[in-house]
Amino acid sequence: MRRTLFAACASLALAAPDIAAAQDGGRMTLQAYAGIFRDNYTETVVAPFTAARGTAVQYHDGGTSAAMLGTLRAQRADPQIDVVIMDVTTAAIACAEGLVEKIDATTLPVIADVGEQGRQAGGECGPAVTYDHLVMVYDSRAVTPAPTSLAAMWAPEHRGRIALSAPPNIQGLALTAILAHANGGNWRNLNAAMPRLRELAPSVQTFTPNPDGYTLILNDQVRFATGWNARAQLYSDQSQGRIGVTLPSEGTVFQINTINLVANSKNRAQALAFMAHALSPEAQAAFTERMFYGPTNTRTQVSAAALGRTALAPEFRERVIPLDWNEMVRLRDSWNQRWRREVIAASSR
Repeated sequence: MRRTLFAACASLALAAPDIAAAQDGGRMTLQAYAGIFRDNYTETVVAPFTAARGTAVQYHDGGTSAAMLGTLRAQRADPQIDVVIMDVTTAAIACAEGLVEKIDATTLPVIADVGEQGRQAGGECGPAVTYDHLVMVYDSRAVTPAPTSLAAMWAPEHRGRIALSAPPNIQGLALTAILAHANGGNWRNLNAAMPRLRELAPSVQTFTPNPDGYTLILNDQVRFATGWNARAQLYSDQSQGRIGVTLPSEGTVFQINTINLVANSKNRAQALAFMAHALSPEAQAAFTERMFYGPTNTRTQVSAAALGRTALAPEFRERVIPLDWNEMVRLRDSWNQRWRREVIAASSR
């Protein structure tokens, strides 16, 4: 049964008193993902904040997290961005380079309501604002019955019809960790994943899906790809089920987006007010209901139907492997090198 949600403006009560009472009006710039993320985030999170506070929010399409990091570096001396949403591995680099502020619950009290995993993910800088998870997507017209395991991609009849995103892309890192955990019991054990990846390599049509695996499926170019659940669920609805979505039996990992205050923000008070709103139960619930990102605030209440399409659903939680993204940041370069030498090189054999 769908639970009643508070009005979005109620989220402001969770902010520190000086943020909630004194910073109406003004303006700020948010840098985050483009496309369907921008469209849905603007409607469910940004617009209610503007309506409640009178603060104008300029949404800057950041492209990939790597591109956003490049923007922050280029603007270090004169930042034009106030708040940035990016994936946790890239945000860790921004934090280490001093491009975003260190922040905790003394500055932003709502952080105390973010789950432990979400707080730890951001390290000393911004906390998790959304959870997503890796899924296998497939062409439901060409692949029957519906697959339940990643193993379906190794079937010989699908040779040449697979799209994977290779590291350092976060999808490639996540897939590798899942296979390592499934085959060796430890997501860090790269050697447990590499044999399976080398076996799959000759069946892969592309390791750099362009524009993405979902589109390649709809264009009849591939039958399988990896993807992120939130977008996959939305594209599945839009394609009337043509794109199938599977949380594989081998497990999944959370992909975490963090929300960060840009160092030397010109609109710091408005930025903090927006962050308080974005992390509130009401804003989190609205975005989950719209786009199936898992909420990070433990006080968030959403409908059973929406929750059931995320990895936070009770029946799926045990499939989430305990990957530590802070540790993954340290492993990323060596995994990337092994992929180049052993997996991508095997695709031409």
